[in-house]
Parts: sequence; structure tokens; C-alpha cells
Amino acid sequence: MWNDAVDLRDFYASPLGQMARHLLRRRLRQIWPDVTGQSVLGLGYATPYLRQFKPEAERVLALMPAGQGILHWPPGERGLAALVDETDLPIPDRSIDRVLLVHGLECAEHLRDLLREVWRVMADDGRLLAVVPNRRGIWARSDRTPFGQGQTFSPSQLSRLMRDNMFMPTQNGEALFLPPIRTSWMLKTAPAWERIGARWFSRFAGVVMIEAGKQLYGVASVRPPRGRRQAAVIAFPQIAGRETRRGSLSKDPGET
Repeated sequence: MWNDAVDLRDFYASPLGQMARHLLRRRLRQIWPDVTGQSVLGLGYATPYLRQFKPEAERVLALMPAGQGILHWPPGERGLAALVDETDLPIPDRSIDRVLLVHGLECAEHLRDLLREVWRVMADDGRLLAVVPNRRGIWARSDRTPFGQGQTFSPSQLSRLMRDNMFMPTQNGEALFLPPIRTSWMLKTAPAWERIGARWFSRFAGVVMIEAGKQLYGVASVRPPRGRRQAAVIAFPQIAGRETRRGSLSKDPGET
């Protein structure tokens, strides 16, 4: 079951959510230090982590599943977010260089179809970076945050999931060693928690992440053709000569 977009926005507007975003942004940047001239797609609820890529990427887009809902992004600018069927993305084949999947895998109702769509839209040398709640982590045991919702994964389970869906893992990572406690003292010590946790307690991180490329020699199962569902889009840019549908979306005042 998908987390509601409004609940996700409210979490990231809270002090704990802002700290989680800061720590995860830094870790994601270590994995993707340079996306100059590349197309970056955020899938799920990835908007809190996409702004850092906008100055250098050729284009940055955000797709949000219909079951989750959508909020305008980026605030105060032309919208780059779309409401989509996660199993039928309105993106041409092999047109995306980087796919960031956050608050997606753990909630997906059709996990295999979602990953097959990601495989389809990725360029042959593209990269998928998935962030999911860690099965052993403290965050997965607290339902007060979105990382305590949906399915959890261990690093080995996440790696096997990638391999079973025609992706080849290239590197793993962890983040959020800070306990999900909202006290100001705990938030101030977050950098120390990250340093100590990354060195000594990596298996207890709040989230695990994996970067993977396409396994080009795999053969995808063929789904019967079906009608494409309507997607609500705000100012979705033209991709590979094809324009997408437009619609009206609500506004997200909490994203920075």
C-alpha cells in the first residue's frame, strides 16, 4: 500500500524529516557525484532528493504513482512532476540515464512490473539507485516515519531482487544510523551517529540502497498490450520528440 503524498510531505517538513533528507542527500551524492548532461528520473516520492541534481543534469523529472498521489514540484517553478501508473510509465524506451527510486519498492503493488518498466526506460548504460527500509534497522520498527511502512529488505534480498529482474548490482550503501527520535539533542548528534554507524554498525542502518545497471543479455517476459491509463502531468518536458499529457496538480509548500 502506497504512502500518501501529503503524509510524505509533512514528514519531510518536520525536523526529523529534514535531518533524514540531509543525511540521505549526502549519501546519494557520494554514489552519484556527477550527473552532468544526464537525464535523471525520480520515481516514487523522490522529490526531496532531486533538487541537488538540477543544476548539472540535462533534465530532472519526477514520476509519482497514482496510488500515492502527487504534489507540485519544484515549488515556485514550472512543474516537472507527473502522476502515473507505475507499471506503464509514459517515457520512451532507453531515454533515461539515472533512475532514483525512493519510497517506491517497499510500497509497490506490482513490484515486478514496476522494475520491468524501469528497465525499459533506462539507457543501456544507465543506472538505477533504489533506497528501501532496512529489515534490521530501527527505522523499520517505527511506524511514525515512512521508512516504517511497507515491505522491508536486507541487503542480500535487495540484491537478489535486482538480479531476478534483469539488473546487475554495482554497489551497495547504507544511511540513517540516527534513531528516529524527534528530540533536539538527538538531531544535533546525527552526524556523529552516521560516522559511528557507518564504521561499526552498518547492518543496522535505517535504509539500505543499491545501485544497479541493466543486464542486457536477459530476456523480459512479454506482457500483452493494453490501453495506457491517463496520467496527470504538470509541464512535463518533451522527451525524444514526444509530448505527454497535461493536468492540474496540488501544490507542495514543504519541499525545499
